[in-house]
Amino acid sequence: MALMGIQLVVSLLAACIMQRMAPHCSFARWLICNGSLFRFKHPSEGELCALAGKQMPKPTRRDRRQNGESKPLTVPKDIDLHLDKAPVKALDSLVLRFFLDYQWLIDFAVYATVVFLFTEGYCSMVDASKEVNLGAIWCVLTVLFSVKTLHTLMRHYFLSEEGGERSVCLAFGFLSLLVAMLVLVVREDYLEFGLESGFSNLFDNLEVFAKQQGYADWSIPVTKLTVKLGLAAFSAYIGALLAFPGLRLAQTHLDAVQMNSDRPLIQILLHLSFLSPVIVLILWVKPIARDFLANAPMGKTSVTLVSSESFDCMRLWIVVGSCVLRLLLTRYHLQAYLNLAQKWVEQMKKEAGRIAAIDIQRKVTRIFCYLTVITLQYLVPVFLILFSTLALKALGDFSWAPGVERAPGVTPALVMPTAAPVLPGGLDDDEEGMEDMEEDIQATVARLSEAFVALRSVLTPLFFRGLFAFLTWWVAACQVISSLFGIYFHQYLMQN
Repeated sequence: MALMGIQLVVSLLAACIMQRMAPHCSFARWLICNGSLFRFKHPSEGELCALAGKQMPKPTRRDRRQNGESKPLTVPKDIDLHLDKAPVKALDSLVLRFFLDYQWLIDFAVYATVVFLFTEGYCSMVDASKEVNLGAIWCVLTVLFSVKTLHTLMRHYFLSEEGGERSVCLAFGFLSLLVAMLVLVVREDYLEFGLESGFSNLFDNLEVFAKQQGYADWSIPVTKLTVKLGLAAFSAYIGALLAFPGLRLAQTHLDAVQMNSDRPLIQILLHLSFLSPVIVLILWVKPIARDFLANAPMGKTSVTLVSSESFDCMRLWIVVGSCVLRLLLTRYHLQAYLNLAQKWVEQMKKEAGRIAAIDIQRKVTRIFCYLTVITLQYLVPVFLILFSTLALKALGDFSWAPGVERAPGVTPALVMPTAAPVLPGGLDDDEEGMEDMEEDIQATVARLSEAFVALRSVLTPLFFRGLFAFLTWWVAACQVISSLFGIYFHQYLMQN
């Protein structure tokens, strides 16, 4: 197996460029600081006093000695306040929460996409069946880092002083556990994940591998029921992570549709983007998707619209296309979130009473400071679906072209690299040192090759098909549940 091939060179080059270029050229920084997004600046105390029709109070030294600090300035809530807009610049990113986490994940996802596209092009031109698909490894790492980022955000909610966010995460976690246990008992005739065949293949390969290693009496210490329970627990964890991203998506979707009320095409795209997880769910429901397209009723006869062999290819393209659509509409959702500052001010004007000037400034500033958090909550679920689908294609031996798919099975044994024999003859100390270094390198490559061969003999494409198909479908299901609840919450509960 060619471990030191062109794939590894490109991967190392991408990692080096990402590390060196991040302070100077970052796609994540450009996404929110390219001048297309406009933030609202908080009003100064002088502006608020002018709107309230009074002069700015000047605390005396005697007041400071008596009270320790000046009395907070308050203004009527119904003042004619209009916030000034300013484009988001690179300097503004210094005050954004979780900006470094946001920048690292977005840039890593961009470079992972570039490496995956290169790997796909390389594999289409060269027979790379005996090489490790490093593009798939980048996709899996992006999925893992996305989960880790969502965990960081959820941890922030759990550590907050208010207990409402913690309760919401726990409620969605238990709801996701119940739904996952119901989904995992559905037969493959209805939800065609391939988990049953994938886990059966995994257990069989583990037993064969154990016997090859000399453990003849070794058996699998867990059952399929235990694996499904663990998978249900992991699904509940994913559901808890995606609770607030779904709720936030519902709010920004409603605001973005209202913001583009004079642009019907953008509204249609926003609705399609919001409903795209529903389409992903339907694609894995066999009677509705595969069976219907293979035998579509047409009067008294049936017509084959999409063959069963071409359906997997079409499903990959639809999922990737829906993710690309959501990525293209990112700016509209982010601007809809930034407009919450002016929306909050308009709501404040309808209320009676007085409010502290510092509260107005804090509220307006806080909305902008959490811009990167909202961006992560919008993009990370898209990354989970997109890169799970790309990993499903690469590790599941699917093809982008219909009719070229290979039947999944056990990966054939690979040829082990062997160390080159040392020719006899007189060698000086320097040449002997170089020979020893080359032998060490070759031995390391041989050990890594054996490890990858053993791993590929156990984790076959049949197993990866079931695993990543379920992960893709489940992330979409969690998005549907949380976003629809968010629509109900913001449309009805908040209004009442």
